[in-house]
Amino acid sequence: MRLLAGREHSRFELRRKLAAEDPQLLERVLDALAERGLQSEDRFAEAYTRMRLNRGFGPLRILAELRQRGIDEALIREYLPRDDAFWRGRMQQAAERKFGAEPPADRNARTKMARFLQYRGFPEHLVRDLIFK
Repeated sequence: MRLLAGREHSRFELRRKLAAEDPQLLERVLDALAERGLQSEDRFAEAYTRMRLNRGFGPLRILAELRQRGIDEALIREYLPRDDAFWRGRMQQAAERKFGAEPPADRNARTKMARFLQYRGFPEHLVRDLIFK
């Protein structure tokens, strides 16, 4: 309960954090938490996606992080926007926060921006469109 009081956790995260406990007891406790609505994969996926979006991360990074936390692919797709126009806007905001509104002046600046945006999880085709527009 202490872990869930701080933030939402996926079942996988709780299982990993409480691995020292008896595995059978742990599964019963996790089942009970889910039945009572105290732990929800849906709520976790929605909250985590929203948090990472607000911090300027792209779809590839968010997708990978949710997979690492044991979230089912179908659930990820439900909360992760699929529209390229949406991600272009988010990517533009992230780039402007880091580098300013002016386009990159030279090859080194373009390379630095591209690496930053790809690290943040934006697809290569969107990064190229932004840098070479």
